[in-house]
Amino acid sequence: MPTKKDVVGVLRNLSGKLFEDENWTGTFEDYLQLVQENPKVARTAYQRMYDMIMSHGTETIKTSSGISTRYNFFNNSEIGGHDTVYGLNNAIMKLIHVFKSAARQYGAEKRVILLHGPVGSSKSTIVRLLKKGIEAYSRTKDGALYSFSWNIPNEPHPVPCPMHEEPLKLIPLDFRKEIIDEMNKQFPEENKIKIAGGLCPVCRYNFKLLLKENHGDWKKVLDNITIHRLILSEEDRIGIGTFQPKDEKNQDSTELTGDINYRKIAEYGSDSDPRAFNFDGEFNVANRGVIEFIEVLKLDVAFLYDLLSASQEHKIKPKKFAQTDIDEVIIGHTNEPEYKRLQNNEFMEALRDRTIKIDIPYITRLDDEIKIYKKDYPENTIGSKHIAPHTLTIASMWAILTRLEQPKKAQLTLMQKLKLYNGKSLPGFTEDTIKELKKEAPKEGMKGISPRYIQDKISNALVADVDENCLNPFMVLNELEDGLVHHSLISNEDERKHYKELLNVVKTEYEDIVKNEVQRAISADEDSITKLCTNYIDNVKAYTQKEKVKNKYTGEDEEPNERLMRSIEDKIDIPESRKDDFRREIMNYIGALAVEGKTFNYKTNERLQKALELKLFEDQKDTIKLTSLVSRVVDKETQEKIDVVKKRLVDNYGYCEVCSTDVLNFVASIFARGDIQQQQL
Repeated sequence: MPTKKDVVGVLRNLSGKLFEDENWTGTFEDYLQLVQENPKVARTAYQRMYDMIMSHGTETIKTSSGISTRYNFFNNSEIGGHDTVYGLNNAIMKLIHVFKSAARQYGAEKRVILLHGPVGSSKSTIVRLLKKGIEAYSRTKDGALYSFSWNIPNEPHPVPCPMHEEPLKLIPLDFRKEIIDEMNKQFPEENKIKIAGGLCPVCRYNFKLLLKENHGDWKKVLDNITIHRLILSEEDRIGIGTFQPKDEKNQDSTELTGDINYRKIAEYGSDSDPRAFNFDGEFNVANRGVIEFIEVLKLDVAFLYDLLSASQEHKIKPKKFAQTDIDEVIIGHTNEPEYKRLQNNEFMEALRDRTIKIDIPYITRLDDEIKIYKKDYPENTIGSKHIAPHTLTIASMWAILTRLEQPKKAQLTLMQKLKLYNGKSLPGFTEDTIKELKKEAPKEGMKGISPRYIQDKISNALVADVDENCLNPFMVLNELEDGLVHHSLISNEDERKHYKELLNVVKTEYEDIVKNEVQRAISADEDSITKLCTNYIDNVKAYTQKEKVKNKYTGEDEEPNERLMRSIEDKIDIPESRKDDFRREIMNYIGALAVEGKTFNYKTNERLQKALELKLFEDQKDTIKLTSLVSRVVDKETQEKIDVVKKRLVDNYGYCEVCSTDVLNFVASIFARGDIQQQQL
């Protein structure tokens, strides 16, 4: 076991090595050597972004829509932490394809990437992840990039390039093609260096100054250059910029392209001297990295000219200076109302033409939606409060239902559609059915309830009653329903009514879930199930082979017990006309196992197991008198049986003492209600 001294030594060595790597400096010739060894250090911003995402790996997954690619970067907790993205594989695939096209300079690099979708659909989360990812990548060996500083005579300190330019831009345009072509001879096509554009105004000024002092020898100018490692950082405003529209009266395009430093005009004598200019606009800051436009379509029209030029030409126009080259990923996000305004505004036609829109819908797969809330409540416990089983599932179910469009197939319900999307097999529906459903609802997921609303209501339910030690589905459903009255994003009463009806749908589904769970808990006596199974198999064997069954009590041969067999088969909806087929199927299955030297176990046949459990439950529910819980009058023998069931719910299904009692009471009331209805009939 390492001692404290050993651990401290390791930490010091690691931190020292990290500091040395991140603060590397060298000459221009040193940098040329680096480029020859690894041309990727001179990548464009789009190439670096694409490589960063791919460095985390991918996996091929099968979905209801077919084969899909999952990009591990978007669910990498080391990068994203709380910003992990779930269930948007198709949208993310489209985004990565844009990055790939832009990286190969097929044209997408000249467009604004616009993430479009309803509020709370993870648009800003995706961009936030990209910013975090590219920042972390710049600290790695594979993601290293470099910039430079000027060693100007009579200047006490080196003057860094204010826009963190690529050092190869120091090669004059007259000689650049020849030099770059020579370097590219050793590189494969995908790694060939492509340097576009010139230096920023400050660097042009410094280059001319030193060129004059060195009598036109540009190679000697490069001797005054110090190359240094560039670490992208949003906090330090290096390579990562964010722009958010403000009040129109306070908006100024200099926020994007920089502004004059009036204090330095007196020092340098002119407001057109680049040294008297602050290259600190968001476009300047984001050079070599990424710029995010929050609610991009709320930009004033005056800003759009800068945005169009930045995307199409990769140039910006700082005040009093010529157009300046930039290299950065431009990505924005907006919601549906703002995008509709863009479509209806003829003055924004140029922006529409230079935009690649990627829809980021709400999740429509139940398991992915559940992951969002499990991320917030990972252990099913918040503080001292337990979260009952199915609470997050039921809330997620309702959220998904609000986002789905009513299926056009008359025999298919919205709940069945949800289950199909979630990968469940339903009789009569195939994978082609799912593809048809998705095809007939291309806008599905662009409307409905957002995850934020669900999170808010779960939070409300957690604090609503401090004396409650357990949060159950009905507490959350009540909060969800109460919140609909004042929900600001529900546009009309019909929509509100529809959402309330869906709450009743999920309540019914919850009833079925817990009834089934309690049934399994009651019938969880494996010895009893095994005995019932043995009895059933003996009778099926005799029936299919035209034999008699020996009565274990009297020892007499009897006809197979048709009533017993049908009472089990009815539980899984085997009709009278299909009973022979089902029984032969069971015997063939047992025979096939025997040939392989395996012993039959009811657990290996899911349908038969379900039928046996339901039959045993039916036989036992009267003896356990579960319905007597409703009246609160329970005899000792029944209470002991109920305690056994409750313990099974706690041990096997994740219930606590409180919610196991609650769910038994709830299921008992359902059965009591059923008994009353039977009596009335």
